[in-house]
Amino acid sequence: MENTNTPNLSNTGAAAALIGDPAKFGRVGEDGTVYVITPTGDRAVGSYPGKSPEEALAYFVKKFEMAASEVALLAARIRSGAMVPSDAHVAVNKLRTQITELNGVGDLANLATSLEKIPALISEHEGAYQARKAAQNAEREARKVEAEAIKEKIVAEAESLIDSVAWKVTTARLKELLDDWKKAPRLDKKIDAALWKRFSSSRNKFDKRRRVHFSNLDSEQKKVASTKEVIVKEAESLANSREWLNTAKRYKELMDQWKASGRGKKSADTALWNRFKAAQDTFFKSKNADMDKRKNSMVENLVKREAMIVEFEALLPISDFKSAKNKFYDLMGKWQKIGMTDRKKRSTFDARIKKVEDEINDLERNFQRKSDPSAKAQANKVVQGLAEAIENYEKQAAKAEAAGQTAKAMVAREAAAARRGWLEQAQKGLTEFTN
Repeated sequence: MENTNTPNLSNTGAAAALIGDPAKFGRVGEDGTVYVITPTGDRAVGSYPGKSPEEALAYFVKKFEMAASEVALLAARIRSGAMVPSDAHVAVNKLRTQITELNGVGDLANLATSLEKIPALISEHEGAYQARKAAQNAEREARKVEAEAIKEKIVAEAESLIDSVAWKVTTARLKELLDDWKKAPRLDKKIDAALWKRFSSSRNKFDKRRRVHFSNLDSEQKKVASTKEVIVKEAESLANSREWLNTAKRYKELMDQWKASGRGKKSADTALWNRFKAAQDTFFKSKNADMDKRKNSMVENLVKREAMIVEFEALLPISDFKSAKNKFYDLMGKWQKIGMTDRKKRSTFDARIKKVEDEINDLERNFQRKSDPSAKAQANKVVQGLAEAIENYEKQAAKAEAAGQTAKAMVAREAAAARRGWLEQAQKGLTEFTN
C-alpha cells in the first residue's frame, strides 16, 4: 500500500513503546487530508489547514499517542494495585469507545487489541489491589492513631499549664502548641472536636487567670506608683534642706518606706527611683560639702576653746563668788559664739566648765542661805529650844535624885548631855549667819 507524502517521524513516547511508530500508519493527501491506514482500508481523520504535511500528520499522530498513553497508564495502574477494579472496567469501556471513534494516526487495530487484554489484567491483579487497599487502610489507621496520640499529647500539656504562673513562658508555649495542633493531621470529626474542646478550654482557663492576674497586678502597680509618688515628692522637697541631721534621718525613713511599698511596673519604678535618687544625691552632696567646710572650721574652733578653757579654770579657787560669777558669764558669752567643735572634745570641755560653774553655784547658795532672815530666826529658835530642853532635863534629874530615883535621874542627865552637844553645833551654825 502506497503511503503518499508520509513523513518519516520518530517517536519515543508511550505509544511507540506499546505498538511501534504510529507515523507508519498515516499519510497526507494532495488536498491536505490526513488518512489513517487500517486493515480495512484508509480512513480520513481530518486536516490541518495552513500547516505542512509533516505538521498535519504529527498533529493526528499526537492524538493517537495520547490514547495509547491512556491505555498504557491504565495497565500500569492496574498492575500496581492502585486502581479500583470496578473503576478500571469503566475506564476500559470508555477507552474502547474512544479508540473506535479516534481520529488519530497509528496502529489502531493493535491498540484495540492491547486494550482488550486489560480486563484479564484487572482480574489477575485484583488481589494486588485488595492487598494494597488493606495496606492503605492499615496505614491510614496507623496515621489516625499517631495523629490522635500527637493531639492527645498537645492537649495533655495544655491542661498541665492551666495553673501555671509563668505567664510569659506559658503564653508562648500555648501559642507553639496551637501551631503544632494546626500542623497535626485532622482526625474523625467527633474525636477532633472533643480534643479541640479540651485544648481550647485549657487555653481559655489559663488566659482568664492571666488576665485576672495582670488586672490585679495593674491595680496593685498603680497603688505602688501612687505611694512612691508621695515618697518621691517629699524627697524632692527636702533636696535643698540645710537641716543635715534631721533631713538625713528623714531620707533613711523614706528609703525604708520605699522598700516596704513593694514593686511596681518596671518602667514607672525606674522613673520614680531616678527622681528619688536625684533628690537624695542633691541633698547629700550639699551636706558632704558643708561637712568638709565645717571640718576645717572645727579645727580652728578647737584651738579657740582650748585657749578659753584655761581662762575658765583660772577662776578656781574662788574667794569672791560674785566677781567669779561675772567673769564666768562673760567667758560663757564668748564661748558660745565659737562655732562647731568636735563633739567628743566638746563633752570634755563641758565637764571642765561645769566643775567651775558648780563651785560658783555652791558658794552662791551657801551665801543666800546664811543671809536669809527666816533661816537665822529658825536657827535661833533651835538654839533656844535646845537650851530650854537641857534646863528641863537638869531639873528632872535633880528631882529624881532627891526622891532617890537614881536610874530615872541618870536617864534625864544623859538626855541633857546629848542636847548639850547638839546645842554646841547649833550655836556654831548660828554664828555663820550674816547680820
